[in-house]
Amino acid sequence: MEIESKEKILKRRKEIEQELMEMLKETESDFSLQNVKDVIFHEEDNDDMMKVVAMFDRGGDTSELSNILELVSDAWNYFPHKILNGLSPAEKLLE
Repeated sequence: MEIESKEKILKRRKEIEQELMEMLKETESDFSLQNVKDVIFHEEDNDDMMKVVAMFDRGGDTSELSNILELVSDAWNYFPHKILNGLSPAEKLLE
C-alpha cells in the first residue's frame, strides 16, 4: 500500500467502490456497497473482514477467491473505520 496524499487515497477509494459494485453484481450478491462499508466501519473483531469476503463468496475457484481477498483487503485499508476515528488505515498512515 503506497501512501502519498489524501487526494490519492480518496481517488483509490472511489476506484475500489466501483470494483466492489462490479463484483457484487458479478457474484449476484444480496449485499450492497453500503453493507460492505458498514461492516468495515463498525468492525469489532478479526472475523469482520471475513464477513465482507463472505458477501462475495459463491464457492468459486481459487483465482476468484484470490480476487475477492485482494479487493476486500484494499477496501479494508482504504475505507473508514470507526475505531480509527472515521479514518481509513491508509489515512492513519499519513498522520
